[in-house]
Amino acid sequence: MNPLDNEEFRRQGHMVIDFLADYYKNINNYPVRSQVNPGYLAERLPECAPLLPESIESILKDVDKDIIPGLTHWQSPNFYAYFASSTSTASFLGEMLINGFNVVGFNWLSSPAATELEIVVMEWLSKLLRLPQSFSFSGNGGGVLLGTTCEAIICTMLAAREKMLDQIGRENTEKLVVYCSDQTHVCLEKAAKIVGINPENVRKVLTTKSTNYKLSPQRLEESIKRDVEAGLIPLYLCATVGTTSTTTVDPLGPLCELSSKYNMWVHVDAAYAGSACICPEFRHFLDGVEGASSFSFNAHKWLLTNLACCCLWVKDNSALTKPLSTNSEYLKNKATESGQVVDFKDWQITLTRRFQALKLWMVLRSYGVTGLRQFLRNHVKMAKDFEMMVTMDSRFEIVVPRYFSMVCFRVSPHVINPHHGNDHEANEFNRKLLESVNATGIIYMTHSMVEGVFIIRFSVGATLTEDRHIKMAWELVQDQATSLLGTLTPKADSNEKNAATQSPETLLRCDLPATHQYFASLRHTSAGFIDFSHIFEFVEFQFVEIQPFDDPTTHLRPLLKATSAIFQ
Repeated sequence: MNPLDNEEFRRQGHMVIDFLADYYKNINNYPVRSQVNPGYLAERLPECAPLLPESIESILKDVDKDIIPGLTHWQSPNFYAYFASSTSTASFLGEMLINGFNVVGFNWLSSPAATELEIVVMEWLSKLLRLPQSFSFSGNGGGVLLGTTCEAIICTMLAAREKMLDQIGRENTEKLVVYCSDQTHVCLEKAAKIVGINPENVRKVLTTKSTNYKLSPQRLEESIKRDVEAGLIPLYLCATVGTTSTTTVDPLGPLCELSSKYNMWVHVDAAYAGSACICPEFRHFLDGVEGASSFSFNAHKWLLTNLACCCLWVKDNSALTKPLSTNSEYLKNKATESGQVVDFKDWQITLTRRFQALKLWMVLRSYGVTGLRQFLRNHVKMAKDFEMMVTMDSRFEIVVPRYFSMVCFRVSPHVINPHHGNDHEANEFNRKLLESVNATGIIYMTHSMVEGVFIIRFSVGATLTEDRHIKMAWELVQDQATSLLGTLTPKADSNEKNAATQSPETLLRCDLPATHQYFASLRHTSAGFIDFSHIFEFVEFQFVEIQPFDDPTTHLRPLLKATSAIFQ
C-alpha cells in the first residue's frame, strides 16, 4: 500500500469533492441542530480500529450514515446560532493546498513562502482596516495568524505581564489586575488563569442597558482607582468591538486614553465584527484603536475563511516576541541570526504552525475587496430586514439595538401577561419559545442573558443564507410564538379575554396591543400568507385619531368587517 499514490489521490479526491458538493446541495434537508442523543456514535462504531484497510467508498458511506446525523450544520443557510463560521470555495481550495503541501513554517527557513505570504496578507488586511502604521511591519509592530482569539489574548496578556514585571519585579505578580466588562468573551478568564493572573484579580465591570451594555470608562476608572488604593497594579484591559451577547461596541478612544494613564496594555477584541470594519460605513467602530497595544479579529467568523484563522496585530512586536522566543540549537540558522527575517514561532505559543496565510490570500484574491464588502453588507441588510419584521409584530420587542448582523429580541412581557408583565415570566416563556423553534430542526438560534433578561440571538452569518431564509425563519418564530401564547392561561380580569380569541366586536373594547394580537392570530390561522403590516399601521393611526370619550367602534368597525371578510 502506498499512502500517497498519485492516481488514488486523484480518484479519491474527486470522490470527496463530489461528496461535499452533494452535502451542500442537500444541506437544507438536514435538521440544522443535531438531533442525536449523547453516546450515539459509540453504539454505531466498532470497539476497535480495523485490522485491514477499508475502501474510501465504505468510509464515505459511513460518514453519510453515522457522522452527518451527529453534525450541527454550521454552514446551513438556516444557522443563526452563536456567530457563524462562514466559508467559501476559495477557502476550501486554500485548505486543500495547505494540507497538500503540509509544510511546517515555524521559522523563515523552514518555508520562506509561508512566512513571507503571511506578512503580505497581514499588511493587506491592516490597510483594509485602516489600522495605524504602528501596527505594521514598517513600524515597530506587525501581524500574525493564530488559531483563535483565546490564543491572541493569552499571547498579548503574557506580553503585558512580562513587560510589567520587568519594571516592577517578579515578586509583584500577585498584584497584577486584568479588566474587562461583563460582556467580554469568557476566553479572557481562561487566558488569565493560563498566564498566571490571580482569578480574584480579574475585574468584570458591570454594564447596563443605559449604555447599551458598553463598557463605561467612568465605571472602569472607579474599579482601577479602588485597586490602586489597595496596592494592586492595573495590567491589562480587553475592550470589545462586537460583544458575543449583543454585538455592542466598547468606546475605544476613551478606554485607551484612560488606560494610558495607568500604563495598561489594551487589547481590542473584534473577533466577530472586525471583518465588517473593512467596509467604510463600519470603520468608525475602530476609532481610537490607535491607542491600543494590540488588535485581533477572526477571519474564520465573517470573512469567508475556514477555521481556524485569527488575525492579531501588535504595536510593539518585541514585547510579544521576548517572552515567546525559543532558540534551541537545532533551530539556529543564518537567516534568523541575520535579523532580516521574521520567525513566527516567536509570535505564538506553539512551535508547529500551518501555512494559514495561503487560504486567506486565496480568499482576498478570489473575491476582492468589493466582493467581500458586498458579502458583509448583504448579511447586515438581511439582519436589518429581520429586525424590521420583529418591530412590525407588536408581540415582540428588540432588547438591544442592532449594530451589525445580529438581532436580539424577545416576546414582550406585557404580551405574556398584559396586566403584570415581568422579566421572570418573560424569561421562562422566551426560553420555551427558543426551545420550540430549535426543536423543529428548521432553524437554529441561541440565547444570552443581559441584566437578568433572556434574549434570543438571531445572528446572520452563514455563506448560503438568502432573503428567503430570513423570511421563513421569522414566520417560523411567529408561528411557534402564536402556538405557545395560545397555551397560556389568561392572566386577566374575569370579564376580559385573550385578544387572539376575541371576536371583532369584543376586540373593539380592548387596547392597541390586544388589537395587534388579534390581527396576528388571523394571520397565523390563514391558509396562505397575508401581510398585515399595513393593517397594523392603519390600526395604530385609528387609535391615534380616537379622542377621549369617542366610541372606538366608529373608527374600527369598517376595518374589522373588511378583515373578517378575507377569511370567509
